[in-house]
Amino acid sequence: MNPRSLRRRAAAVVAGLTACAALTATQAQATPTQDVITPATKFYVDPHSKAAQQALVDFGNGDIENATNMARLASWPQAEWFTKGTPDEVRTQVSRLVHRARAVDRTPVLVAYNVPGRDCTQYSSGGAASSAAYRQWIDAFAAGLGDSKSVVVVEPDGAALLPKDCGPTADPTGELTAARIADLAYAVRTLKARPRTAVYLDAGNVQWRPVGDIAQRLLDAGVGYSDGFALNVSNTHPTDHNARYGAWIAQCMWFATSGPTEARGHAERCADQYYSSAAPNDGAPGNAVSSTDPSTWRWTDAWYDRNVGTPPAGDLRHFVIDTSRNGLGAWTPEPGKYSGDPEIWCNAPGRGLGPRPTADTGVPLVDAYLWIKIPGESDGSCTRNTGGTIDPEYGVVDPPAGTWWPEQAHTLAHNAAPRLRFNH
Repeated sequence: MNPRSLRRRAAAVVAGLTACAALTATQAQATPTQDVITPATKFYVDPHSKAAQQALVDFGNGDIENATNMARLASWPQAEWFTKGTPDEVRTQVSRLVHRARAVDRTPVLVAYNVPGRDCTQYSSGGAASSAAYRQWIDAFAAGLGDSKSVVVVEPDGAALLPKDCGPTADPTGELTAARIADLAYAVRTLKARPRTAVYLDAGNVQWRPVGDIAQRLLDAGVGYSDGFALNVSNTHPTDHNARYGAWIAQCMWFATSGPTEARGHAERCADQYYSSAAPNDGAPGNAVSSTDPSTWRWTDAWYDRNVGTPPAGDLRHFVIDTSRNGLGAWTPEPGKYSGDPEIWCNAPGRGLGPRPTADTGVPLVDAYLWIKIPGESDGSCTRNTGGTIDPEYGVVDPPAGTWWPEQAHTLAHNAAPRLRFNH
């Protein structure tokens, strides 16, 4: 690279970081609104994010290309996760964030992630010690929000990975699962009681729970008191696939609560990404629904057209989609490479940032594309079920869950689709 080009790249890094640091001054001119999310909503950017710090490190190391990409990444809004702490600590931390965002008339995105028994003792295990402790924590979280605008994503995987899903002996009486559902419902209602808070209860992703299953779980966990649900958190499945899945969930919840009398309470009858009675199911190619072949989802659409029709728009729950790592879609390992579960969701290699965060999606029911999972943070020390400690896709022991991983951040930014540019 010639000296002139180097100077231009260095100037871009400095300009990008300066823009991030000055974001509060340039964005405070937006017109206030009483609505939490509209197509015009602008989300809060932390000028001191991990990506911003990485840009400075890369720049100091003379790595201008990665420094530029990190500065670009740092210019886009990302969620802030709250995963532990005492009630006093979380109240203070949440209040500090919403006040910073309010000062510049921006809407912060927060993640509440502290439900007891989270993640089935896997890479992100932890959570509050009891339901009572969790509810005190949620009360404090809500108090920290005050009357400021905010978006809260409630408990990623909390409904999609219930205690009963953790194994045959994990919850033999069902008591833990009942407590989880009650805890989620408490969190939704408590957070939504804040006057300017939009609440989205996590619902997993398109390649996980069947539509009817997750729809019923959401209903049980109080989604009716929320603004809707969240999809694809910390995952890589394509945006359009999740949008289609989310629309089915919304229609299924309507079907099971406001649909024909015989449908009330029967979300399990809804067609999904795995099956639809509208399909011929005669074994011919394309005549059965396959979760990995969206061209077959026309049969699922046909079921909803016939059984749900077009409910009033205000009767369907909306949702948000995490696009922080799905620019290139899901990762598929080479056939036969792994004999066990390859953990395609866990630090999927070679992925890229997806659509930029925005509330102007142009997609019915999709309130926003958000970067909920912080790009560059590890999912945990993945092993692809090989029995060792090394992640064979990287040749190293992956950092613990939530740890900043520069190599992953660089890859996501480099492979961004669409191409990563500065947020202006």
